[in-house]
Amino acid sequence: MITDSLENIFQYREISESIKNFLLSLDENSETGHYETDGKSYANIDVYTTKPFDECRFEAHKKYIDIQMILRGNERLDCTSIEGLEISQKYDKNRDVMFFADGLKPADTIQLEPRKFVLIYPHEAHKPQICNGSPREVKKVVVKIPC
Repeated sequence: MITDSLENIFQYREISESIKNFLLSLDENSETGHYETDGKSYANIDVYTTKPFDECRFEAHKKYIDIQMILRGNERLDCTSIEGLEISQKYDKNRDVMFFADGLKPADTIQLEPRKFVLIYPHEAHKPQICNGSPREVKKVVVKIPC
């Protein structure tokens, strides 16, 4: 997992120029929906309400690296290695997702806010959409980069 400010996005070689420019073009007024970014990668912009910690689950992907960035609001995202986690829902290859049971394994906590992104690799499980305090509406972009 890498977390950084959008101002530093051009330092990351694994992110294509078109994805970098796409992310830089976004703001809280960007339309929700599905976007093709560079012919291989895509992005989804969604609006949702964050949830209490106990209602969120660790998930991981096998085919894609995630870039997640809040456009409006804020949320907590926890991240840890998938090593040693107990699978609670087997890998769904059509949705490219698997879920894990919560355990006692420590996780890193990131506070996502506008213009701050997190890069999450397939060997990392992440628990997104956690509310900071009471649940609030957020707008978020998730870019999927094939591995």
